[in-house]
Amino acid sequence: MPRRPFLHASLRALTAGLLLACAFVTGAIAQAQPKIGVLMLHGKAPGSNTTPHMNSLKAALEGAGMLVLYPDMPWSRGRYLDGNWDKAMDEMAAHVKTLRSQGATAIVVAGHSMAVPAAMGFAARGGDVQALVLLAPGHVPARYYTFQQNTSVRESVDEARKLVAAGKGDSRERFYDINQGKQLPVITTAKDYLSYFDPASDADMGVSAPRIPAATAVLTVVGDEDSISKYARAYFVDKLPANPKSQYLEVKANHLSTPAVASEAALQWIKAAVN
Repeated sequence: MPRRPFLHASLRALTAGLLLACAFVTGAIAQAQPKIGVLMLHGKAPGSNTTPHMNSLKAALEGAGMLVLYPDMPWSRGRYLDGNWDKAMDEMAAHVKTLRSQGATAIVVAGHSMAVPAAMGFAARGGDVQALVLLAPGHVPARYYTFQQNTSVRESVDEARKLVAAGKGDSRERFYDINQGKQLPVITTAKDYLSYFDPASDADMGVSAPRIPAATAVLTVVGDEDSISKYARAYFVDKLPANPKSQYLEVKANHLSTPAVASEAALQWIKAAVN
């Protein structure tokens, strides 16, 4: 009987110690887990951050507790094309800074269509990003320029080059783009047009792919009904630096439905790739 108060005190001390230890371990685990920030980027006009193609992915990421920004970019239907490639890269850097200010400890850029070369270009230029999610890659300057069916784009590139050579690179003119087989007029300067459409520019995935840091994991998702499924690997995927976390995934989808179809797979890949 005389020992019970001492025993009770010892148990209380032991319990308090265990609770403190658990709190410490829990806190350490919480600190070790990255707070993932995702910069989502829409496809080009008529796409924007209000079109539904990326809604499923956005909901999945936010449901998993990730920080998500989904801004309107210079290639949206309301801005096409606003400025040059450098301006787009600067906007992306500003959005990443916002995610960092909100507490993100790791950054993922997830792009659809034209935003795929934008995401790749950002990483290739040393941007603050740890992983890329490339959904239904689009915008292929090298192929626009060499394939016979894309003569309007090739002619626009040639004309823009002539204007720049003649000292008229800042004059706004009408050029052309191809979006899913449909011709799209582009009113911009020759210099700005070339920054997006010259086959040698950072906007070409084949150019930027080998320059992406090897430490940057890359998930590429292509729909089996998307024309790029026939040549994506040779065009840019096989040029990416080797990374054990990088993955190429083909899903049953077309160009527009790929982000929704791949949303769960993309979420799980991000969780595994960013740690």
